[in-house]
Amino acid sequence: MSQPAPTAQDAVRAEIARVGASLFQRGLVHSTAGNISVRLTGEQGGGFLITPTDACLGFLNPAQLAWVGEDGTALGGERASKTLTLHRRIYAAAPAAHCVLHTHSTHLVALTLQGVWRHDDILPPLTPYQLMKVGHVPLVPYRVPGDASVADDVAALIAKAHRPLRAVMLERLGPTVWHDSPASAMALIEELEETARLWLMTERRTEPLTQAQISELQARFNTLW
Repeated sequence: MSQPAPTAQDAVRAEIARVGASLFQRGLVHSTAGNISVRLTGEQGGGFLITPTDACLGFLNPAQLAWVGEDGTALGGERASKTLTLHRRIYAAAPAAHCVLHTHSTHLVALTLQGVWRHDDILPPLTPYQLMKVGHVPLVPYRVPGDASVADDVAALIAKAHRPLRAVMLERLGPTVWHDSPASAMALIEELEETARLWLMTERRTEPLTQAQISELQARFNTLW
């Protein structure tokens, strides 16, 4: 018997599984921590794909990803991650976002345990690519995992940001980022986690980039900072 032809949604499912496995293999997620979602186009079926609740990102089955409508109604797959409300609010507040990614990355969580640089920026401006690829990352105060009020906090931060916001840090839990694709969101997580690692390695003594250096990056690359 011939196999059914792959659909446009199948390609998205495969990409979510690929990104989840890559993050897991490199220690950026562990156990069943973390989640990934993608906003689907009409050609892909519409709504959202999101990893199931308590799924390990390293061993995702593309066919079992939760498929939900714009209103959150289940359309197929397993039960959606408890962070679905947060993901949907981010998509509503950031129209350019097509992927939301949350991890419990070690150095970023450690940073919130030690104390972030500032509540409106968890890290000082340390490297050019931090400014160019990540931008400002505000801290969201700790709440119980899955608490729907986190979605209100994040939506409010996106609304009041002076430049496009692509990431927030959930205190004691980890970063949540959004971008135009799973691959781009993964690269953002990598840059953010590496910057946190560098700052902790240097015992938080590194001098930030000067305002003149920041202004040059903004003029040349239209950075997010």
